[in-house]
Amino acid sequence: MNKMMLKAGVFALSVISVSVMAKVTPEEAARLGQDLTPMGAEMAGNADGSIPAWTGGYSVDANGDIPARPADPFADDEILFTITRANLDEHRDMLSPGQVAMFNKYPEYKMNIYPTRRTAAYPQEVYDVVKKNAVNAEMVAGGNGLDNFDRHVPFPIPQNGLEVIWNHVTRYRGGAVTRLVNQFPVLENGDFVPVLLRESLVFPEYMQSGREAADDNVLFYFLQEVLAPSRLTGTVLLVHETINQVREGRRAWLYNAGQRRVRRAPNVAYDGPGTASDGLRTSDGLDMYNGAPDKYNWELVGKREMYIGYNNYKLMDTNLSYDDIINAGHLNQDLVRYEKHRVWEVKATLKDGERHIYSTRHMFIDEDTWTASVIDHYDGRGELWRVAEAYNSQFYHHDTPWMAAEALYDLNSGRYIVLGLANEESSYMDFDIEPQRSDFSTSALRRMGIR
Repeated sequence: MNKMMLKAGVFALSVISVSVMAKVTPEEAARLGQDLTPMGAEMAGNADGSIPAWTGGYSVDANGDIPARPADPFADDEILFTITRANLDEHRDMLSPGQVAMFNKYPEYKMNIYPTRRTAAYPQEVYDVVKKNAVNAEMVAGGNGLDNFDRHVPFPIPQNGLEVIWNHVTRYRGGAVTRLVNQFPVLENGDFVPVLLRESLVFPEYMQSGREAADDNVLFYFLQEVLAPSRLTGTVLLVHETINQVREGRRAWLYNAGQRRVRRAPNVAYDGPGTASDGLRTSDGLDMYNGAPDKYNWELVGKREMYIGYNNYKLMDTNLSYDDIINAGHLNQDLVRYEKHRVWEVKATLKDGERHIYSTRHMFIDEDTWTASVIDHYDGRGELWRVAEAYNSQFYHHDTPWMAAEALYDLNSGRYIVLGLANEESSYMDFDIEPQRSDFSTSALRRMGIR
């Protein structure tokens, strides 16, 4: 382990076999809410105080009067320092290889480092579920599925890399939410055409009728509709994400406006092309990483401190246009906030005999939210190819950590893709929907496509 690895207790984990799939004991689970946060992060700050202790996160009760977008509660925070190419060597240990590569590719690239604020907070019911999962949840089918699992974060005290990844895939994002956001495939010169998307993400427990027998093996339902530009309008994707994808693969259907019919979409998985991504994103690259983990071996390297995107409320500011945010090569770094946080470090290496455009994914997962916050992607030759960043934010009126945006930078072409911006839209995130199961049927998909 390098000098940034934490040495004590469970956090000194090195390379651990995925065959270790045991539940933790009640005594270990009792640490949740004690020296560990209810989600499994270290409660204490770090040795020099640059990472503070977690004291409950940041939550605001608006008494029903909730604005469409959260305002920046830390707008008065001053930049601690700025990393540039000139002082990069002083901070290299706090960055991923992909983040370092951004400085090498773009001479003007910088990262503004702000005070660390551990804002992650969740509803009490989520904390209760996670504590129950700690002593009950198990991986099955060689790690490709879960058993005795309830909703979110099966392994708050993870024993191997695959358990960490399952925590990212299953993490709480509001339970039931609809959002109106844009995806921007950005050319090397900075030109872009926004792709406006309406997306709904619903876990069965948050349906009007709750989880039913029809939801057996369903982790969540996902619906994505393309609203603009006109050449793509009417394309609708429906996904029933399964818990055990070896027992039953992801169910996906696509309505194509040109063909005017619903068809199964088996390519909406692994390295199949992402919706309207202009070849810049794979299907399993949405939400930084998603889907079945069976193509990779997952190595838990350990835990370390790192600069990651956090509390990025500026990226939600409606006073900013997309032209203000999107530059050639990368986002406007004056608008991105980075903080020092502890992350789990996991390396995914393609199994012998499997095929994927990424031979290795080097992942860094935030300890407080289980969000994959930086992922370096390597091609079939083992060369660094793309770097993804999540711009984390706390939707504090709803006790929901999520992303203001996510970006994937192609180091070879100079192109990139950013998803999640809605600065110029009249609406944004709706956490108060009351979904019905019929909203996520193929009949509903057909009706959406022809209306």
